[in-house]
Amino acid sequence: MKEKQARIFEGKIALVTGSSRGIGQAIALQLARQGAQIVINYVRNQEPAETTAGLIREMGCRALVVRANIGKIENLEHLFKETEREFGALDILISNAASGFNRPALEQRVEGWDHTMNVNARAFLFETQFAVPLMEKQGGGKIVAITSPGSARVMPEYVSVGASKAALESLTRYLAVELASKNIAVNAVSPGIVETNALQHFSALSDPAIIKRAIEHTPAGRITTPQDVANVVAFLCSEDAFMIRGQVIVVDGGFTLPVPS
Repeated sequence: MKEKQARIFEGKIALVTGSSRGIGQAIALQLARQGAQIVINYVRNQEPAETTAGLIREMGCRALVVRANIGKIENLEHLFKETEREFGALDILISNAASGFNRPALEQRVEGWDHTMNVNARAFLFETQFAVPLMEKQGGGKIVAITSPGSARVMPEYVSVGASKAALESLTRYLAVELASKNIAVNAVSPGIVETNALQHFSALSDPAIIKRAIEHTPAGRITTPQDVANVVAFLCSEDAFMIRGQVIVVDGGFTLPVPS
């Protein structure tokens, strides 16, 4: 039986993009367990978004479900207008939604490149622009972006996503400095291989033998779970993390460390 968690986010409003399933859902649920009211964002399938909202309401927290493709500016504007209409302000922004076309560099197409950059990097910048006025109403806020080891490490057929995540991490640093005077802390979390359905979209990671080998090379003895990521994100949104600014926190059980064979 899990110990009841302190509701340190009681009265806070959190928006989590791409929060109907996987890592985003785990983050939304974790913030709700600690008392936050949640804006759930999805782009295609409404049913899991509504299921997530139901779980949050069972915890005694309000939940708003908003469909929005964050790669489109007009959709982003709609997402934040709905957030303001329902809650009036915002305390926490989690930029989790991501997309991309997994192809070698020489097979990338303009449309795929633009889509990946718009969803994974450009959206983070403009989400922040929309979020800041709502956070200023609250006297400050917390912003956390979800990135990837592919921002710095070369991964098979990952060039567009990797480049977009490198841009995301750069934005994290710039925004952390620029928004510090507004009492808004900005950081990023970089999970390793995470146990979600998204793994099936990566041919290099969908082979059970590769996952087994990854576990064997992870000092912690297992691969990362969505809850592992959610726990770190929630910490970064707490006042205990006040002095952490512009950092990329790696959550991978040590997988990306140079481990002797």
